Parts: sequence; C-alpha cells; structure tokens
Amino acid sequence: MPSPPSSARVAEGRVDAVTSPASPRAGWLHLVDVSEIARIRRAVDSELHGSYEALKYGTLLDGLADLTGGITESISIRQDPTHCSRLLSKLLDMTSLITCTVHAPHGQVRNQPEKLANGIHIGTNYRLYAVERVETRGSEAVQLVKLRHPQGAADVVGAWSRDSQLWDDLAAVERDRLTGKHLGDGEFWMSYSDFVKTFSHLEVVHLDSDTARDEPSLHHKNTWQMRLYQGAWQRGVSAGGCRNNPETFHINPQLHLILCEMEEVIISLNQHSIMEPKVIGFTAYSLPKSGSETIGKQFFKKNKSLVNSQYTNSRQVSHRCQLEQGGYLVLPTTFEPGQESSFTLRVYSSKPLKLKLLDTVPSLVKSAVIKAPATLDGKSFSQYEAVFLQLADEHRTVNAFELQELLDACLPNDYIKSCACMEVCRQVVMSLDSTGSGRLKLSDFKDLMCSLKHWQSAFKNHTREKTGILKAERLRDALLEIGFQLSTDVLSILILRYMRKDGTLRFGDFVSAILHLSVAFNIFESKDPLQNGSVKMSLAEWLKSSLMC
Repeated sequence: MPSPPSSARVAEGRVDAVTSPASPRAGWLHLVDVSEIARIRRAVDSELHGSYEALKYGTLLDGLADLTGGITESISIRQDPTHCSRLLSKLLDMTSLITCTVHAPHGQVRNQPEKLANGIHIGTNYRLYAVERVETRGSEAVQLVKLRHPQGAADVVGAWSRDSQLWDDLAAVERDRLTGKHLGDGEFWMSYSDFVKTFSHLEVVHLDSDTARDEPSLHHKNTWQMRLYQGAWQRGVSAGGCRNNPETFHINPQLHLILCEMEEVIISLNQHSIMEPKVIGFTAYSLPKSGSETIGKQFFKKNKSLVNSQYTNSRQVSHRCQLEQGGYLVLPTTFEPGQESSFTLRVYSSKPLKLKLLDTVPSLVKSAVIKAPATLDGKSFSQYEAVFLQLADEHRTVNAFELQELLDACLPNDYIKSCACMEVCRQVVMSLDSTGSGRLKLSDFKDLMCSLKHWQSAFKNHTREKTGILKAERLRDALLEIGFQLSTDVLSILILRYMRKDGTLRFGDFVSAILHLSVAFNIFESKDPLQNGSVKMSLAEWLKSSLMC
C-alpha cells in the first residue's frame, strides 16, 4: 500500500502526442544561474496568479520543468555510487540536462551560500558536462567529472582543480584536451570519488526532440522517445484515490504502456493545481494481454502492483524503473479519492514505446426496461390497476401529470417516491410512449412498475453504507447491472448532471439517468438499422432527438 504522503514540496487528453506542454527554452540555460531558477519561477507564479501566496510553491525542479518543458528527476548520488556512474554515462548520451547539488541539511535555507572545504557551494546546482576516464603516467586509471558553476566562478580547490599538480601526471595531449581552450569560464574537473563524496543529488531535466532543439549542447545527443496523456481526475468519475481505496481505485484513468524492448523508462506525473496542490502519485501493473477495455475492480484486488511512485504534493512526481518488453497498466492517482485536478503523465524511453488510454465503448448490454409478465394481472397488481383506471381518460391512458399522482399513490415510501417528481414522469412518458401522444397505456404502466422494482434492486446492491444513497463512484457499476456499458466521457456528463453536492445520487436521480440513457440508445438504434455505429441527421432531426433525451 502507498505510504503516507510527504508534505515536502520536492521534485516535482491527448494520447501519443509528440509535443511537450511547455514551450522549449533550453538554449537560455547557459545565460541563467540555475540556482536562481526557483526564485524566478516563484516570482512568475506571483505575477500570473495575482498573489504572493504563490511564492511558497516554487522549487528548483519546478522551475527547470517550466523553463525547459521537460520532466525532472532527483537522484541520490550516495545511495548507490556505482549505479550512479552507469546512469551518468547513459544520461550524458541523451538529451538530458544534468545538474548536481549539495542539499542543505534538513531543508535549511541560507541567505548566503555556504562553502564546503573544497569550495563547492551548498545548495547551488552545478551543470555536469562530461565523465572521462584517463590514465596517469603511472598507468593508474582515474575517472574525472567535468562541472561548471552557474555564475562562472571557478574557486574550487583540491585534487584535479585548475592549479592541481595532478595534471602533470597526464600525457601532454590528454592534459591539453581536458584543460586547454575547451575549459570555459567556471568549468572545472574533479575525480569521481571526490564527486561522490561532495555532492548529494543529481537534479536532471529530460528533454524530448522538441524541447531539446533549442539547447546547442544537446544537438549531438540521442533523443528521448516521449509519449504523454493529458487528463483529469473528476469526482465520481475518475478520482478513485490510491490503492488504499480498493472500492474506487479502478475508476482512475487507466493507461496502457507498451514497450517493444526491455528498457529503463522514466514515468513522470505533473498536476496542474498550483495554489492548492494535491498529493499525487502513480501505480503500474503488468498487463500481458492487449486490449482496449478498462480493467475491472477484481483485477486490482488479485494482482500485485509492479511499480509504485512516491506520493507527494509536489508539482511533479517522477519514477525510474526497468521494465521488460510487453504491456503495462499505469494508473495516475491522487492520494485521497474524490479530489479533482487536471494532470499530464509522460513516459520517456530511449527505445520506441506506445501509450494509450483504456476506455469502455458505450453499448446497450440488455434492455433496461423490463416487460411485465402475464402473471402480473393477479392480486399483486390489482390495487395499482384500480388507481390507474380512476386517473385514466376514456381511452384508458394517463399523461405525465396523472402519472405523477399515480406513482405518488402507489409507491411505498419516500425513498422510492423520489422518482415521482414531474421531471422523471415526463421522462417516463418519453421513454415508454411509442405512439407520440404523450400518454401511457396500462401495459406501459405495468412495464414501469416491474422496471422500477428491478432498478431498485440494482440500486440497493451498490448502496452499502446507507440505504437510498448511491455514491457517485459506484454509478458506472450500478448502470452496468441495469444494462448500460458507458465510456468515461458519457459517465462524466451523467455525473455533472445528477451528482449532488455531497457526491451522491438518490434513487430518483438514478431512475432519471436510466431513462435518459434508454431514450438515447433507442433513438440511435432506430436511426442505425444496419448497426454501422454511426448515424447521419439533419439539424431538425438532431434537435428533436436531443430534446427527447
């Protein structure tokens, strides 16, 4: 299960897009003090959002992401120095901007940069350009790291600094190659062993082909393959919370990631909430079978997750993981269910990959209206029939107004009577009247009573906490039991139309949604006799159809 979220603000729908949400400005980085990016970003936030409240939400990684349009990653150097060395070699071949820093203890913020004994400033991000392996005259192999101070200061002292005598142990050609005119202002070398002892974290920005094109130092690098999905968490529709919420976790957006080869990928989730950031993260599962339909609740109860990011209220959460060739299911989530925000999920890989949203194709699984059996004419229905005939006209039919009186008299309690409002009665007539007269026959009323009983049973099956109240997150499953298989977009409209302020629906709301869907499916099927899945209508036909729904 996901651990409680971190409160620290640290490293931070269109599918298969190849552009990034931000305009690339990577070519500016040699002019900007990287350590000042967070301050610049906070100031911009204050201007954009009209309040100094925005100042507290900026971090350096947020600033790098905003400035470049890439995704950011914070990597602990000291946790595994050997792995860090291998990772640096790969990152230096890719379109990634690498910086390294010494984090201040316990998140302390200093007005004046504090230096270590070797001259490295705490809290300052140094650009990392290269890792070289050289051999001294004594045949000793040394790994060197090339760095640059963001303000051009070269006050580093110690082994392999500019004035170090260790350079005399290298061949002249090698020494000139590393320390000659190719060494610019603020640039210096240090051994990898000293680098690991000095710096605590790599803070990296990964850029795709579009975001990397304006940074000259990356033109000869291998480009990251990137796929993204822009979506939203909507209460009652797609805001299911993390895995700690097994009853709603499955309603989160489900993204199918397909890798053509075994590869180490970087998954990054950005939330678009700035003033009120949510605690966010993501979870991934192995999904060997290819498909396009959403995965049901039972899958997540039976299968263990493969990848789990941290959960934090940062702008961005990134996670690096090694994945085998095949398919994976990625679910971006908020920590708590019911929290709303838009988001962008991006996946970076050096190899080809695909990313698509899994969703359900709308369909009518079975008729929602139950036809009354012949045995209904017995004693159980005689009392309803007597009231019907009292209210009916000479043709033994009732309109919406008379139907409301009829339901008010026949339905047993207030919980069921919530569907006896005038709006629902009008919908009943629209749904069951096949003549266009706006009136129902006794047989139609019998069908309605049988259907209400069936709908009530389905409603009860999904109202576990409190009778008569359906949580919006369970509407999709309840409607599926009635016979409607719905896509997320359709469900979203229903939730916007019927969900109450407390995030629930009453039985009357449920009945109204069923009737709306029944009419909509019936109209479509009548205009698509060949079942081509599409219809063509004139404006007049469209207006008539939409008003009937």
